[in-house]
Amino acid sequence: MKVLMINGSPRRNGNTAVALREMEQVFAREGIETQTVQVGNKPIRGCIACNACAQRGKCAFDDAVNELAPVFEQSDGLVVASPVYYASANATLIALLDRLFYSTGFDKTMKVGASVVVARRGGLTATFDELNKYFTISGMPVASSQYWNGVHGREPGEAAQDAEGLQTMRTLARNMAFLMKSIALGREKYGLPEQEPFQATNFIR
Repeated sequence: MKVLMINGSPRRNGNTAVALREMEQVFAREGIETQTVQVGNKPIRGCIACNACAQRGKCAFDDAVNELAPVFEQSDGLVVASPVYYASANATLIALLDRLFYSTGFDKTMKVGASVVVARRGGLTATFDELNKYFTISGMPVASSQYWNGVHGREPGEAAQDAEGLQTMRTLARNMAFLMKSIALGREKYGLPEQEPFQATNFIR
């Protein structure tokens, strides 16, 4: 099994990385492969709603989004992590996620998603909710922990002092591993849930 972990921080060894490394250790013990990609320091532009992806099968802007798409497709789970900026995620990460989820046509049903947020003090739950919306619109079960998936720290490395936050990360990784393995067994025995043809209802006609 494989988990793609996306680090939305611009700091390679910042507190977001501390949180993700705590999860990586658990995944390794569970026999789950991880690939961590840092995107917060990359030049990634936002979606322009050109819909070229519908014809091309990939985003018109050929950057990290198209590089990550096949990795995401082959993964059983996705962890998205971000520092908190003004009670929201890093804008670079949001630009990537908007385009990654919209431009990829493969079925994301039952891939397990988890969001991780890091802040000095406030804005954790707002950012947590913001990131979870990518999973819940895509048929992806959301892994939970013993608390909302957040770690506190401002200066680089301070997150290592947040004992409860790190425990939350370990619990999240264990729960995510269990959920992915359970879904794999369920898929083998029962298959995936039946899907109806999509029916769109526009409010303005």
